[in-house]
Amino acid sequence: MSGFSVRESGRAKRLSIKVYPRGRVEVVVPRRTRPNEVREFVEAHRDWIQKARENFAAEHPPEPFALPSLIRLDGIGRVFPVSYEPKDAAKTVNYRARDGRLFLSGCTADEQLCVAALKRWLLSLAKSHYLPQLRSLSALTGNSFRKMHVRGQRTCWGSHSSNGTISLNYCLMFLDPAHVRYVMIHELCHARHMNHSQRFWRHVAQFEPAYKRLDKDLNESWKKIPTWVGIY
Repeated sequence: MSGFSVRESGRAKRLSIKVYPRGRVEVVVPRRTRPNEVREFVEAHRDWIQKARENFAAEHPPEPFALPSLIRLDGIGRVFPVSYEPKDAAKTVNYRARDGRLFLSGCTADEQLCVAALKRWLLSLAKSHYLPQLRSLSALTGNSFRKMHVRGQRTCWGSHSSNGTISLNYCLMFLDPAHVRYVMIHELCHARHMNHSQRFWRHVAQFEPAYKRLDKDLNESWKKIPTWVGIY
């Protein structure tokens, strides 16, 4: 079976499969798992994967891919019209933001290059918005962090490593500000409790009493991520 990605996990003790709402399939494997084992595992679960994809498709009809002409980022309260400027003989696509508008120039006929440029812009914009807010919430909660990374993670909204690095997903910018704030508080609280124990949740509740609702909302928040981003 084709069309699946493989992610090694130091925490995984056995192989597992995740099917995401837009049909993406991810196989989570322990480290040093042989490729043949992965292929055999996926083949053995082919029928289950197909059924899961069909169930998702019935509930959420596939959305056609299209490059955006307007990007709405509710998480930071901004809306950006997008203009495409083709250039003869160009082999790359560059972006620039000016006067609240985003411009992509170069080989704009290549959709993959355009998406890559859009993601670079999202990452840069997220860094500039997230860091001041994360620092403010760090002071509020009394939980420090060493570094902040921004990525387009496929499997999580954020994470906190044992060395004090908080990683945040630039897709949070498509969500509501309350969800962005909650994810930051959640990850900051892991500085004190690197688990999801009752003590951890009590700590989170001190700064976000509505954490249960917000945490549950995040399970369905993939719907707010445009198809062109290609993550969920």
